[in-house]
Amino acid sequence: MDQPAHTYPQHIRAALKLALPLTLSNVAQFAIHMTDTLMLGWYNVTALAAATLASSLYFVIFIVGAGFAQAVTPVVASAAEAGDITTARRATRMAVWLSIIYGVIVMIPFFVAEPILLAMGQTPAVAAEGADYLWIIALGMIPALIVMVLKSFLVALEMTAMILWSTVVAAVLNIGLNYVLIFGNFGAPELGIQGAAIASVTMQVATVLVLGAYVLRRLPDYQLMRNPLRPDPQIMGRVFRLGVPIGLTSLAEGGLFTASAIMMGWIGEIPLASHGIALQITSLTFMVHIGLSQAATVRAGRAVGRSDETALRRGGIAVTTLSGIFVALTIAVFLTVPEPLIAIFVDADSPVRAEVITLGVSLLAFAALFQLVDAAQVMALGLLRGIQDTAIPMIIAAVSYWVIGIPTGYLLAFTLGWGPQGLWLGLVVGLAFAAVALTSRFWRRRFKHPMTSGTATL
Repeated sequence: MDQPAHTYPQHIRAALKLALPLTLSNVAQFAIHMTDTLMLGWYNVTALAAATLASSLYFVIFIVGAGFAQAVTPVVASAAEAGDITTARRATRMAVWLSIIYGVIVMIPFFVAEPILLAMGQTPAVAAEGADYLWIIALGMIPALIVMVLKSFLVALEMTAMILWSTVVAAVLNIGLNYVLIFGNFGAPELGIQGAAIASVTMQVATVLVLGAYVLRRLPDYQLMRNPLRPDPQIMGRVFRLGVPIGLTSLAEGGLFTASAIMMGWIGEIPLASHGIALQITSLTFMVHIGLSQAATVRAGRAVGRSDETALRRGGIAVTTLSGIFVALTIAVFLTVPEPLIAIFVDADSPVRAEVITLGVSLLAFAALFQLVDAAQVMALGLLRGIQDTAIPMIIAAVSYWVIGIPTGYLLAFTLGWGPQGLWLGLVVGLAFAAVALTSRFWRRRFKHPMTSGTATL
């Protein structure tokens, strides 16, 4: 275990050491979704629009359940710092339980997705293809959630190399399967959007098997398979109480983007495709801030385990500063070279290529401002999760995104007639409110001391 950091340069180095592999693994993970978008864009615009909408809906449901996995990180980090292996094992095992229960429940609506998409106002063609994607991708929900639990466990222990390499291999596997199944190469049937879904499910199953084997071999002291079927109500309740607010916070934010995709679909298929491309590019650069936020959660959790208020404060300043530096770089790129970024997502022979690129470039300009406030709020969330403060941030997020962001976007896009650009400005307003409120809460709040397992040996 590394020695605790004391000075600001030490905190920056510690944060970078943890955040760099996490960022790269997040980029690799995101590359899986971007590959689907890119290859389906080459296939046809209808498939791209359907995948944009369907994957947004899937992601919203997924991130709620991923809250149980994310709760593992602060609990295991603080427990490991205190030498409490028992609590780390129990929390991880119960997170797997909760993930499986959740996955079974939420799979059901995916099998009747077409009427749901039609009821949302989507065109019959987009609804049909979106439903084809969703019923297949539903089969990967439980493996994907368990992968999240295992990754969160490894992140808490600052063992990030395997997370990186397993995700890179998964991304490569997904690209290969997409190439074969979407387009029907090497004698395979041409499955289009269904091929992309099959590739994703295959990749999730392979990843959970690899990570599970790695954890059992490299960390035998934690005995994660000890009593796997034994209920543990105490620690399950703790993971549930932490995880539900995290998941609902993610739902509030993810729902903001899903609602924007639905409303963009009301404007038209080309705006929806342009929106999906701009959002993919913005999300890719945002992986850096997510990596830093995850590092912030771990560093804050370890400070809690040591009861070190100074380390918590200095670590928070260090990660926030690193995030701000990358925001400045991102804004410069978005404002100076937007067109080449948008163009790579659209087939050169597409009759609507010029329209998609023109609108996408204008949205990317709004994304520069969007990146600033989105980075600020995710950094604050990471620090608050590290001190196991999740309930009030959930309320702040819900108000920011749904009481402020969505109504503002609708007002600007439809009532005032600003169209797609107005919708994106509404996103910025909601995220800005969240950034200010969450950041203020962290810097005004002292951390809570971790709960330990006492004499329990489950």
